[in-house]
Amino acid sequence: MAVEEIHAEMVSSVWKVLVQPGVPVAAGDTLVILESMKMEIPVLTERAGVVQELHVVEGEVLQEGDLIATVSDG
Repeated sequence: MAVEEIHAEMVSSVWKVLVQPGVPVAAGDTLVILESMKMEIPVLTERAGVVQELHVVEGEVLQEGDLIATVSDG
């Protein structure tokens, strides 16, 4: 089973969480929306699968490299 780890690419805050663990997603789906410097930044999954873990909550401040979610293909 392949697992994709999705990490924050910059310091930002979690504006909106769009998925929960156990939810199936398609490649390119938005998992969360981050906010940084007044810009909304969608965080996408690159593979189809199921959200295994969600490591953020709305309003949380993330540092570059923080784990946001894991998605598995099975």
